[in-house]
Parts: sequence; C-alpha cells; structure tokens
Amino acid sequence: MFHGSIKRRDFLQIGAAAGLATVFAPSAIAAGTRYDPAAKFDLQVSELEYRRTAKGRALLARVYQPAGPGPFPTVLSLHGGAWNAKDRSAEDPFNRAIATAGALVVAVDMTLAPEAPYPACVQDASYALRWLKASAKTWNGDATRIGVFGSSSGGHVAELLALRPNDARYNAIAFDGAASMDYVLMRSPISNTFARFETAQANKVDSMIKSNTTFFVPWDTIHESNPQEILDRKEKVALKPFLIMQGALDTNVLPVFQTKFVQSYRAAGGSCDYTVFEGCEHEWVAKPGPETTRAHEMAKAFIARHVNA
Repeated sequence: MFHGSIKRRDFLQIGAAAGLATVFAPSAIAAGTRYDPAAKFDLQVSELEYRRTAKGRALLARVYQPAGPGPFPTVLSLHGGAWNAKDRSAEDPFNRAIATAGALVVAVDMTLAPEAPYPACVQDASYALRWLKASAKTWNGDATRIGVFGSSSGGHVAELLALRPNDARYNAIAFDGAASMDYVLMRSPISNTFARFETAQANKVDSMIKSNTTFFVPWDTIHESNPQEILDRKEKVALKPFLIMQGALDTNVLPVFQTKFVQSYRAAGGSCDYTVFEGCEHEWVAKPGPETTRAHEMAKAFIARHVNA
C-alpha cells in the first residue's frame, strides 16, 4: 500500500518526468547536500511509468522520497533476478533502509531477457540514470552526486554502466545527459558472467543455465559483457568507487570469483571496498537479521562518505 497524497494512478496519467514537476513543488536545491546514516525520515512511496519496452510493456519506477525539503542525495536502484525475472520491488527492504536515512531512492523495472536479450536491460538502466538526473529535483533530490545500487544481475548492469559510461550501445535510447555516476554499491554482483555460468553447469542448476542462455544472445556476449574479462582485456574503462558486499556461502556468485574481480579492479586503479559476510548466502539481505542490518549500515556509511566528501 502506498501512502501520501499522490496516488499511483496520478503518476501513470502524468507519464513523462516533465509533467511530474506540477505534482511536487520541490525546494531549490542548495549547495552542500549531506547524508547522515543515523537520520530517520518518514517516506512517501509512489510509482510512475518512466518508459516502455520495445514490445510495449510499461516500465515503472518506484520512488522513495524522504519527507522534508531536502535536498536529498539521489540513488538509482537496479534489481536482481538473473536478467530474467523480478522488478522494481525486489530490493524494497534495502531501498527503504537507504532512503529512510535521507536519500531519494528510485528503483526501476528493466527489460527482462524473455522480452529482449543483452543489452536491452543495460539500455534501460542507462536511460533511467539520465532520466533520474533530470528528474531528481521533482522529489527534492540532488543528482549532482548520484549513486547506483545494484543487486546480483542488477549489480552486473551497474558494473557495465560504470565501466562503460559512454558506450553507444548502452546509451542507444535517446535522452539528454551523460550516463555517468559518482559511486556504485552492490550486493552479490555478477562480476564474472562466464564463471557464474560454469558454476551453474557444474551444479546442474537448470534454471540458472537457462537464464544465461536466454540473456546472452548471441552467446559470445557472455564474454563481451563480462566485467572480469573487460578488465582482463585491459579495455579503457571508467573507475568509480565501488562497494561490494558478498555472501561467503553464495553458491550463485562464488566468493573466489568475486575476490578475483576486486583484486583486478584495484590493480586497474579503481577503489573497491569489499566485505565478505560470513554465514550468508546469495540473497541474505532479503531477510531481516544482524547481517542484513550490517549490510544496510555499511551501504549508508559508503553513501555518506561519497556524498559528504
């Protein structure tokens, strides 16, 4: 149930971000936006359509707006689901934890692989990032230092956008502005796509095998879009500050491959905070508990460090 005076149907009728400016009247964005991990804000949660897929499916954005004039730092949230499933609601607890401390968090749907393979969802994320930069003031957000949060396959998408902000394929959906971000925080990102596929084969996880073969079409794109191999090939990349949170018991994204990616990223000159959560599986943050709370606090501290710098 969404609360606040603006209902979902109002957003869907409005559609474009330009029209949304008549719904909320944001205060002027002042210099010196701050983020306090210990802060507690009430949230107004609402939804709108931000674009449609090539097949006409509406892609919705869920907006977590802290109560108050702001300006609030802005974070784009990209969901997991092995590129084939889930939507903007998948990371709801994590999005709320970040937003409650005083960040405008906007979680978006992306094209799923059965609709269109790689790079369709990356194109959606690129568009969403540029759209959010232009729209953040609507919800009292400040996008001058914008972050991206990605989980699992959403982390893979976030890594591709971070490494290749000027890729013409990713930026193929027209919208003004640059698809660049200031920092990226991730939970169990698929930083080595081919290693993940080989793990699925070794463990005979048919659903995971299918998620790969449906998304990576043609098959060689599993290598072309592999963040680990991008670094191994020494492509010219952008190196934004990363935070990676990894479950030690993850059988989906094995910690050994995540650790190798972190080492490669640092060797390339990038900054990457990396923590392995002992006793935690792939989606440990989906359940309340001490390690989930620890992940929330770690993410908030990371955001504060980069917003308040």
